[in-house]
Amino acid sequence: MLKIFKNINAQRHEERKAELYRNLIRHEARIGGQVFGVVPKGHRREFFCLDEHTWVWHEEWADNSGQTRVQTTRYDVRPNGIIKSQGGHLQPVTDREAARLYQAAKHYRERIQREMYAFAG
Repeated sequence: MLKIFKNINAQRHEERKAELYRNLIRHEARIGGQVFGVVPKGHRREFFCLDEHTWVWHEEWADNSGQTRVQTTRYDVRPNGIIKSQGGHLQPVTDREAARLYQAAKHYRERIQREMYAFAG
């Protein structure tokens, strides 16, 4: 019986850790969405670091006819360059876009550190 309770507690602990991670990513994504300026009313914009090599830009808005539009761009940072995935199409980014991504990532890291994790260090 004790073994069953230990397994249940371990499972709950893992679920809490996963939920905390998802909440942190969501909060980071909202902050990251502001890196490029004020998010227009009616828009949802997110920019975040998914893992060591992956950045995601996501935006949703309603167009003039009220249709919801969604645009998600994923940047995979590889040793030989950055690959952009958008709408199912893969392509290398230009040097200019890579420089802009670098600046955005730098601002993102600064804001995340200042607004979320400054208390921890």
